[in-house]
Amino acid sequence: MQLKDSKITVIKIGSSLLVDENKIIRKKWLSSFAEDIQKLKSKNQKVIIVSSGAIALGCIKMNISKKNLKLDKSQAIASIGQIELMNLFSQTFEKHNLNISQILLTLEDTEERRRSLNAKRTFENLFDLNFIPIVNENDTIATSEIKYGDNDRLASRVAQITNADTLVLLSDVNGLYDKNPKIHKDAKLIKKINDLNNHLKKIDIKGVNEYGSGGMLTKIEAAKICQLSGCSMVIANGLYLNPITEIIKKNNCTWFLPKVSKLDARKKWIISSISPKGELIIDDGAKKALKNGKSLLAAGIKNVSGKFKKGDHIKIIDKNNKEFARGLSSFSSEEINKILGQHSKDIEKILGYISKSEVVHKDDMVKIK
Repeated sequence: MQLKDSKITVIKIGSSLLVDENKIIRKKWLSSFAEDIQKLKSKNQKVIIVSSGAIALGCIKMNISKKNLKLDKSQAIASIGQIELMNLFSQTFEKHNLNISQILLTLEDTEERRRSLNAKRTFENLFDLNFIPIVNENDTIATSEIKYGDNDRLASRVAQITNADTLVLLSDVNGLYDKNPKIHKDAKLIKKINDLNNHLKKIDIKGVNEYGSGGMLTKIEAAKICQLSGCSMVIANGLYLNPITEIIKKNNCTWFLPKVSKLDARKKWIISSISPKGELIIDDGAKKALKNGKSLLAAGIKNVSGKFKKGDHIKIIDKNNKEFARGLSSFSSEEINKILGQHSKDIEKILGYISKSEVVHKDDMVKIK
């Protein structure tokens, strides 16, 4: 997949691209970025922009330092800065005849199925109206427990729920290197990655992660979500003027190519969860049954970790502590603790009420290969 062939493209930009180290807004850069978006739109491409910058612009407005901001204060600053951010986009994009809208998401908006479908419909309606959605995390109400944590992961989840073809992460480096280029002059840029897990074994991730403002680990997490949901992803240097044109013309970046996915939209959503609420540790017999396409029963569960409700995302872990599958639990963690290791026919007697016999139904589960 090349960027010029992408039908739906999600582009994530960090606050360092909008505001320089001297706290000066990079208006010339944003104008050049708008030119790029106009070119994509002229070829009938649908574009979503995931933009950081609310807190950074709020700090400029209030003339305070971002350092040592406590959570409750940063939420207020984000509220002030979000208006500045949208005004900046509106004024710049209007000059290029581009219409924008604002979408603020919290973690539950993509992690709960009904809400993620509602979000998907909103994006589709905005495309029909010829508007560009500008997405940010709703920092004004997000707490540390219910945050995406970074806009790389948010962008990958937006790409997944909108069935995007490409996610572009504009960074302050050219892409993923085999080692830290700031330390090693012989560091090589990896241009293309087909199998992420195999490639990662050859890279000094800890050393690599020290460069780049957002950190490379979050970008790799985003790439995993994209690969599983059939979306291409590219990490590219966004510091250039016209950064999208730069990618198309020079391709000096790292492309993560998607796996051929036979999963339906619902299972893609399950496997792409970014905040599973707990874990179930299973025995070898249960693992074999799951491999053969069966549901997970209470008898095969050895242990429960975390606190979760019925319907929450959970990881299924084998006895070697390796993640084997993901799914939606038919029981709460409290209920599973009572019935683990027990036969399905005894569940009603143990719990005192009628319930499903499967802890995770095969239709609500995706195995990780």
